[in-house]
Amino acid sequence: MTPPDRDPEVTDAVTELVEEDVEPARRRKLLGRLVRAQAKTRGFVGTLSPRAAVRWMTQAITDVAPHLPIRDLETLRRHHNGKSGDELADRLIRNAARATAGIGATGGGVAAIEWVVTPALLTAPVLLAAETVAVVAIEIKLIGELHEVYGQPVPGKPTERAVALVQAWAQRRGVNPLAPGRGIAAALGTAARKELRERLAKRFGRNLTTLGPLMTGAVVAGVLNRRATLHLAEEVQRDLRKSRRALPPGGRDGGS
Repeated sequence: MTPPDRDPEVTDAVTELVEEDVEPARRRKLLGRLVRAQAKTRGFVGTLSPRAAVRWMTQAITDVAPHLPIRDLETLRRHHNGKSGDELADRLIRNAARATAGIGATGGGVAAIEWVVTPALLTAPVLLAAETVAVVAIEIKLIGELHEVYGQPVPGKPTERAVALVQAWAQRRGVNPLAPGRGIAAALGTAARKELRERLAKRFGRNLTTLGPLMTGAVVAGVLNRRATLHLAEEVQRDLRKSRRALPPGGRDGGS
C-alpha cells in the first residue's frame, strides 16, 4: 500500500494534523507543507487541475493511512478521564468535528497561510486538496478509534488495518472483517482504490462548488467540514452499534 516513493513530508504533516488540539499557528504551517508537497509532486501547472488534485489526494491517503496514530481503548480511556461506550464515542466525534472545522477555517482563509507558502501556489485546487487530505485522515483515525470504543478493534498489521479503514471511510460504514471480499489482508486493490478516488472526488467537488465562500470565508469552510465529519461519524457509529449487538459476549469489551 505504501510505495517506495512515498513523500515523508506529507506523512509527517498529516500525522501531526490529525492530533487533537493542534494550535492554529501550527496548523497553518502544516497545511503550508502539504501545499508545497503538492507543488513538488505535481508541478505548478498540476496544482491548477482538479483531476490532478484528486490523483494526488488518493495517493496521499493511501500512503498516510498506515501511519495514522490510532489509539487503543485503554489509551483512549486514559486520555478522556475513564469514559467508555457512547460517552467516549461522542467525545471522540466532537473532537474530530472540531479538528476538521479548524482545518476548514485555516484552509478557507487564504490570507491565513499566505505567509508559509508562495502566494502563487495558493490556487483553489491545491488548497482544497491539502485541506481534504487532512480532513479525511482525521475521519479515518476517528473510524479506527470508534472501532476500539465499541469492542471491535480492526485486526491485522498496520497496512492491513489501513486498507480496511480506508475502505470503511469510502463506504461510510464500519469494518466487517468477516464479510467476503473485503480484502483486509491484501493491498488496496484496483476496485477499492477506484472507490476511494470517487469518494474523494465527490468530497473535493462539493467544496470546489463553494469556491467563493471557501476562498474568502473561513467560517463557511469550517461549517462544511464539521457537518461532513458528524454525518460520517453518525453512519459509522450506527453501524458499529448494530454489529456490536451481534457479537458474542466475549467480544464486547468496549463498555456500554
